[in-house]
Amino acid sequence: MSAARFEAITVLPAAWLRGDLWAGLTVAAYLIPQCMAYGELAGVSPVAGLWAILPAMVIYTLLGSSPQLSVGPESTTAVMTAVAIAPLANPDGSDYGLLAALLALIVGLVYILGYLTQLGFLANLLSKPILIGYMAGVAIIMITGQLGKVSGISIQAGTVLGEVQGWLSQFGQIHGPTLILAIAVLVFLFGVQARFPNAPGPLMAVLLATLAVKIFHLDQNGVAVVGEIPAGLPDLALPAIARVSLDQMQALVAAAIGVAVVGYSDNVLTARAFATRNGYKIDANQELLALGASNLGAGLMQGFPISSSGSRTVIGNALGSKTQLFSLVALGAVVVVLLFLRPVLALFPSAALGALVIYAATRLIEISEFRRLRRFRNTEFALALITTVGVLVTNLLVGIAIAVGLSVIELFARVARPHDAVLGQVLGLAGWHDIEDWDGATTLPGLVLYRYDAPICFANIENFKRRALAAIAAESTPVEWFVLSTEAIAEIDITAADMLTELHQELAAQGITFALARVKQDLYGQLRRSGLLKTLGAEQIYPTLRTAIAAFKDR
Repeated sequence: MSAARFEAITVLPAAWLRGDLWAGLTVAAYLIPQCMAYGELAGVSPVAGLWAILPAMVIYTLLGSSPQLSVGPESTTAVMTAVAIAPLANPDGSDYGLLAALLALIVGLVYILGYLTQLGFLANLLSKPILIGYMAGVAIIMITGQLGKVSGISIQAGTVLGEVQGWLSQFGQIHGPTLILAIAVLVFLFGVQARFPNAPGPLMAVLLATLAVKIFHLDQNGVAVVGEIPAGLPDLALPAIARVSLDQMQALVAAAIGVAVVGYSDNVLTARAFATRNGYKIDANQELLALGASNLGAGLMQGFPISSSGSRTVIGNALGSKTQLFSLVALGAVVVVLLFLRPVLALFPSAALGALVIYAATRLIEISEFRRLRRFRNTEFALALITTVGVLVTNLLVGIAIAVGLSVIELFARVARPHDAVLGQVLGLAGWHDIEDWDGATTLPGLVLYRYDAPICFANIENFKRRALAAIAAESTPVEWFVLSTEAIAEIDITAADMLTELHQELAAQGITFALARVKQDLYGQLRRSGLLKTLGAEQIYPTLRTAIAAFKDR
């Protein structure tokens, strides 16, 4: 795969190569301060954000199925890393980096296990309302988690409410220069985004803040900076697993599953969006392998769990990225910075990085999407709100587990009570239609054409039987035939087969013929294997409504 990928890059049109080159340099300008900020957000050294991205860019170029996705540290996995590791680490934080790297390795293994077992479809458990609500909750956690950094005070709290209370209780101790610097960075970021959306605002903001630190000696006046950065690049090495207790390992495995589910869902949704926009396809299961290998690399490079960045992907797309060459260009820029510009990175003010996190967080809260959900369906709006509240009052993993559970319950509720219809003829309109939708629709005396708009299974057999008998009882003339249109019934389970047998017997006792129309081959096979075909009689299975109606008329 790697040889083919690089061969494809070498034969690209020159215009594409120029687009990838410019996109790569611009994305690098964004990701350097952004990944350092996410390193702080995850609770590790800011430079660990850059270490984590080094293997990701190479590995995803080789294994990923999207030519445009920017893989590396991003806000959600950074927050989840902090939430997972903070209660496990030693009070002095001496093992924090070790646990973060180990978490990345376990996340990588979870992805690869998912790839081997073809579990890519599980990302569909996170519906759009869940993701909207989840990202809003994550954004609020990100913002409250930076209150101390942007105001120069120390807050020791593990919850959103605790962060806010801690900040308010120390309001009088806010460090003025730190807060002013953070506010200036935020104003600059929003201003650049509004006026020059394609400009590398994060890099410009952090460089200007660093320049202010240097000129006005702010680091000597209480403004915290990143500080000394290790020389060179980190060595590939396994974390010291022997230092991790069994309880810590169990907690990391549980957290890794949550990180993997959320990170993969975000990855696939972003990749699919750009694939649809630009006319290509991605392989959801291949993405599991690519993300798994990328996270293994991040763990071996002393980083933390990674996923994909929607904001960096947007920038690359806007500037003409066509292949993962843009990631390799960005990688080269990061390596140059790590090798030759460490003194500049060391002066990056923590307040500016905190402001950058807050800026990124505000872009995760999609008020317009909440409004759209409210207009579309109250239950989906409520699901988004419950997810947000669940994330805030419990924690990220519990919150999303609650949301997924509610989503599954809602799905079962829809399956258990689907739409149904009695079909009739409409003057001047071909075919048979729901009589509730058309005034003047007529039915054939003695015949009930009934459609059930869902597969019949254990969850809805009682609803189906009750609705079917109600349709028969509602007829003003004696019913002789009951024809079930199975166009929406792709399958049945054995519980449904037994119920249909009972219904056949009840109708036969009333002198009513039970027939099926529009039966697909898969359903026909299930009818045969369950014994229902023999019970009904093959002569009562019709390929179309027209043939079933003709048989009724010829009875």
